[in-house]
Amino acid sequence: MKGDRSREDGWKRWRPCWVARLGEWLRLAPLGARLLVASLVLVIVLLPLAGAGLSYNFRQSATASFDSRLESLLNALLAGMQVDNIGQRLQLNRSLGDARFDRVYSGWYWQVTDGDDLTLTSRSLWDQRLPVPQDDDGIHVYEVEGPRDDDLRMIERDLRLPGHRETVHVALAGSTVELNHEVGRFERLLILSLATFGVLLLAGLALQMRWGLAPLRRMSANLRAVEEGEIERLDTQLPVELKELALAMNGVLERDRRLIERGRAAAGNLAHALKTPVSVLKTLSERFPETQRRPINTELTRIDDAVRHHLARASAAGGVAFSGRVSIHDAIAPVVQGLAKLASRRGIRFDADIDSGATARIDPQDLQELTGNLLENALRWAEGRVLFKVSRVSQGVRLRIEDDGPGMTQAQSEAALARGVRLDVRDAGSSAGSGPGGSGLGLAIVEDLMMLYGGTLRLERAAIGGLAADVWLPASPVSVQSGETSTPG
Repeated sequence: MKGDRSREDGWKRWRPCWVARLGEWLRLAPLGARLLVASLVLVIVLLPLAGAGLSYNFRQSATASFDSRLESLLNALLAGMQVDNIGQRLQLNRSLGDARFDRVYSGWYWQVTDGDDLTLTSRSLWDQRLPVPQDDDGIHVYEVEGPRDDDLRMIERDLRLPGHRETVHVALAGSTVELNHEVGRFERLLILSLATFGVLLLAGLALQMRWGLAPLRRMSANLRAVEEGEIERLDTQLPVELKELALAMNGVLERDRRLIERGRAAAGNLAHALKTPVSVLKTLSERFPETQRRPINTELTRIDDAVRHHLARASAAGGVAFSGRVSIHDAIAPVVQGLAKLASRRGIRFDADIDSGATARIDPQDLQELTGNLLENALRWAEGRVLFKVSRVSQGVRLRIEDDGPGMTQAQSEAALARGVRLDVRDAGSSAGSGPGGSGLGLAIVEDLMMLYGGTLRLERAAIGGLAADVWLPASPVSVQSGETSTPG
């Protein structure tokens, strides 16, 4: 008993979890799968009900036909019955025309009795007798058990024959084997037919749903193309219900483009408007004594850095939504060539290994800003060598920049990448950070770009002794989570 209760309790605990998982899957399932599941449930429920109804009606019809046949044979039997005037004995003066009544235990029998010792039977009954359960008048049809325990369907009635004093009970029975065989054959054909019909119906519904949902799939493909930057607008050659939605989404996309362009233009105008006053203030500060000029220049430098930082953020803010897939080699070629010349003048060995097939969904200017800032920091702190490698990795692209400079400790790396650290208080001793006389603006811009494009930036120890900046850009920056779950190790 304890085992039964424990199993029952286990089932009760497991069932809600299973139901919850099924409900969650149905809630998030694609439209096609939801419609197909609904159709499957209807087919599973309705077709068996229809089959049961058809089988019942066929059995009733076949049984009625069988009873009609029994009644016809009974009437033929009654028509052939007569009483011998001399011996007052019952006799059959004609054959029923069915040889099964003459074959012993054939399953077809007839019997006539007056309730006493007077009994007249078919040869097929041999030494057996049919039951006589009914005593009232009229015709009765019911099932009985035969001489060899076979199932019979019997029709019987009472009547009075001319010249005979007693009421005569006449019964005729036939085996239901043939009836059951016909019903079983029909049910097998019905099951096969309904199963075939169900499969064809589901296939037809699947084709219908595929054809009906084709505009939605086309619209989804258009949305992916817009996300990938391949097209700028959704196709409006759609059914009326979806055409209005596509037009509305195109309006939203166009408005967003205008807002982004206006924001970029406003940020640029603001930056340029502030640059002139800052330059004038720097010039005017030269008239002040050294003790007063130094703090003024420090604050003016902070203002200039903040302007350039927010200008870079505004420039990158629109790249995510509408940037297309670009070749990294082609996009950063001018930056690499320019910095390679700078490294040559400084006597630094600069090795670049860029996969020509590597592509990413990023604005070319943002990619140049990212690469330029990291390479400039590496060249600033390198003692004699800088390595730059671009390669394709799982679900994205990897950019790795190494130098042989002083590098950073683990604590410095964590502090440099910590959220909320101000640009002017980053570690001054890091090769990727601010450095002497720096502001940390380059690393801040790179971090902003990583946040916008869903990528990751890691600072670690380089194989050649200095700092290694490892950047991973996802295949699709639309989902920021891809950068969190698929970052290469």
